[in-house]
Amino acid sequence: MSSPPADATIRNRTGPTMAWLRGQLRNIAPFATLLALAILFSVASPSFATFDNLANILQQVSVTGIIAVGLTFVILCAEIDLSVASLANATGIVLAFFTAQDASVNIANIPLPGVAAVVLAVLASLALGAVNAFGLTVIGIPSFIMTLAMLQIGAGICALLVRGQIAYNVPDFIATLGNGAIGPLPWIVVVAAVILLLGHVVLTYTRFGRYVYMVGGNREAAEYSGINVKLILAAVMLVSAVCSGIGGMLGVAHFGSAQQNEFDNYLLDSISAVVVGGTSLFGGQGGIGNTVVGLLVLGVLNNGLDHVRIDSFLKILIRGLILLLALIINVYAQRLRTREAAAG
Repeated sequence: MSSPPADATIRNRTGPTMAWLRGQLRNIAPFATLLALAILFSVASPSFATFDNLANILQQVSVTGIIAVGLTFVILCAEIDLSVASLANATGIVLAFFTAQDASVNIANIPLPGVAAVVLAVLASLALGAVNAFGLTVIGIPSFIMTLAMLQIGAGICALLVRGQIAYNVPDFIATLGNGAIGPLPWIVVVAAVILLLGHVVLTYTRFGRYVYMVGGNREAAEYSGINVKLILAAVMLVSAVCSGIGGMLGVAHFGSAQQNEFDNYLLDSISAVVVGGTSLFGGQGGIGNTVVGLLVLGVLNNGLDHVRIDSFLKILIRGLILLLALIINVYAQRLRTREAAAG
């Protein structure tokens, strides 16, 4: 019996490996990018690879990470939420606005105790998320348009409440979570880690998480399987709103004030974290682990560019190029998946 040709043997050995690499491209590329950036900045700046700077990076991405958890749920369902930063800003302002402080900053002149202000802020984020959910699932407005409208509504709420003023007071325990530390680790990093872990557990080990992936992967098949797709879509919009609200409250405490347009940069940052990390914009692929990697890529990139003192305008360009590369990989990975599915 003759042995197979050498080139056929090589193909048999490398075929499955290459297929696996193509299938994992969306996961491998962000991790490789993170590793390359970490090595590059460690060599370029001795002050980069220190524990203090690592804690600084984690603190810088904490608010983005909290917001990105909810956005991950939405994108996994092949939807988008453009209102996350606006909801975070509105919730933070509601919290500071109704916390006991100078009555001139409170239009109702009824300052609330800390717990009541937090409850009111969370309810406000839920209410705004419910409007998004209603528009998407009941009226049938595409999520891009619905959340774009909510972005403006949230901005309007912020403007109406603050009226050009700045509120400084937040409940003491929220201030501690936003600015305090447990040993060398900031509390805001701990809270972000807990929320990221909770999001991962829900997506990986619960029925709801499985339904999120099914709805994003094949909505028609999910409906035929008996899944209430509209209910899942409404739920992820509410999850996104609550995560934005939590991020907004902690962000206001961390910044030390609540004012209009304070969270404008967080929309692009949170979307970038999810997409750069490898979660598919087409739904059904990715998860919180990908979002964590994306957060670290953005955090290391921003922090590292500051350490090498690169031009601030060039820094914006580099971030845009990184996001574009992630989008290209995202689309390319989806095409490979579609092609392999058709071939198989």
